[in-house]
Amino acid sequence: MDDLSEEEQLNQMRSWWSEYGSFVIGGIVIGASLLFGINYYQGKTLQSQLDASAAYERLVKHVFSGRLDDAELIEIEIATSYSDTIYVAQAGLAMARLYMDKNRDQDAADALRGVVDGNGDDELKGVARLRLARIYLYQDKAEEVVNLLTGEESDAFSVVFGEVLGDAYTMLGRTAEAADAYQKVLMNPLSQQGAVDQQLVQWKALDLPEIEPVADETAEPETKEAVEADATEPEDAE
Repeated sequence: MDDLSEEEQLNQMRSWWSEYGSFVIGGIVIGASLLFGINYYQGKTLQSQLDASAAYERLVKHVFSGRLDDAELIEIEIATSYSDTIYVAQAGLAMARLYMDKNRDQDAADALRGVVDGNGDDELKGVARLRLARIYLYQDKAEEVVNLLTGEESDAFSVVFGEVLGDAYTMLGRTAEAADAYQKVLMNPLSQQGAVDQQLVQWKALDLPEIEPVADETAEPETKEAVEADATEPEDAE
């Protein structure tokens, strides 16, 4: 009876394997291929990061040495071969510095604009946005500063953005908005932690022209007779 039971089980196993064995083998093959693909992708990604890091190190050396042509070639290499790495944004920041050293402020602005509009992380974009705003101030493009920084009030950059915004409003003659921007900077706890030169911001605020009071448009204008009466009214005796 036991032998018959074992034979029946064996026949059932053969039948099951005949029907489903190909699916089992296929699943094993797919699983192995998937695992291999994941490991290959991770290895390739890691190698790409390492290669991008090495290229960025070469770029930095050229930046500090002032070799613009060599630096530009490596920046192109990073942008084309390692476009999915963080080093694209870092290369843009480095090139902006080199361009400013070479008195090519528009090229620096273009490099920073690329970082702001690119796929870098928020911190790198914040740094690029701040530096770009300062270049715009240098270029007397205060309206561009306002467009660039308005609404970008992240905690990490709120103080430094606020000071530059105040400078832009001052340049535009928008005194009330400049005063408000400087006041927000001074009231921000980060300003007391050295994020900005608090005394300098205070001097900027104090140096603003006085805000002229807005005329009350609802008040009735004086009549001609009233003005003439005031002019002819005798002064009180001393």
